[in-house]
Amino acid sequence: MSEAQVNGLIEKAHTLIEALPYIRTFFGKTFVIKYGGNAMISPELKKAVMLDVILLKYVGLNPVLVHGGGPEINEMMRRVGKEPEFAGGLRVTDAETMEIVQMVLVGKVNQEIVSLINQYGGKAVGLSGKDGNLIVARRRPPQKVQADGETSVVDLGYVGDVESVNPEIIQILSQEGYIPVISSIGVGLDGESYNINADVVAGEIAAALKADKLIMLTDVEGIFADPSDPGSLISTLETEAARSLIAQGVISRGMIPKVEACIKAVESGVTRTHIIDGRRIHSILLEIFTDKGIGTMVVA
Repeated sequence: MSEAQVNGLIEKAHTLIEALPYIRTFFGKTFVIKYGGNAMISPELKKAVMLDVILLKYVGLNPVLVHGGGPEINEMMRRVGKEPEFAGGLRVTDAETMEIVQMVLVGKVNQEIVSLINQYGGKAVGLSGKDGNLIVARRRPPQKVQADGETSVVDLGYVGDVESVNPEIIQILSQEGYIPVISSIGVGLDGESYNINADVVAGEIAAALKADKLIMLTDVEGIFADPSDPGSLISTLETEAARSLIAQGVISRGMIPKVEACIKAVESGVTRTHIIDGRRIHSILLEIFTDKGIGTMVVA
């Protein structure tokens, strides 16, 4: 074996040693991971996320994966001749759209994730919020929406807010060695299905499980004090400062539900929440098992 090969193996050993205190600290703890963005599209990143999650399980952690699937829903809607409609960043969801949302999230995206985890050596089980009344939802009331300087009231249809989370089925599956994979569909007390923002679902599930971490995979490096300045990445952000940045418009658009989910989770007992760049391969492992970590951590 050459000197270069030996040095390469030593470097790998150093990486494992660096991870050891984190493995010891997090052993038996629950991590909720919101899976989305480009990590759901790129085959290379998709495989890396699945392997990361499987590794977490094998070293004694309890990962729980929550996903949405907006691009896939849009694609299916257009395939059947229906144009997606949004109001205030939320999908207007009539009865036909709700059927498509369920078909895509539960029947396609969820099963694909489960199959990949099982294929790469893990044990995954797919769930929606309807299984075991996991996510009980209420219909969101009509929303005021501003467009072109005018305010209108829009009925979003079958868009829901989380009323309660019943985490027992997740806990049972985790204890039996499975990785729960959850799609962001809720069920109302009337039995109706509701489309819920996946970031919100991840935050609520993390809160209900009293998870040790909530990790949001996104398509940006984290939260920036000045969105136009790549050097202004905020490593640690307290909840009150996060609210202030939302009010100032520094945190905007799709980042708002992610940050609000982190705030909700932290204030409900989740120890740490993280917004990290899912475009970086093995970003989950870099955040959890290295000294520096990546992205933005939202804390109390």
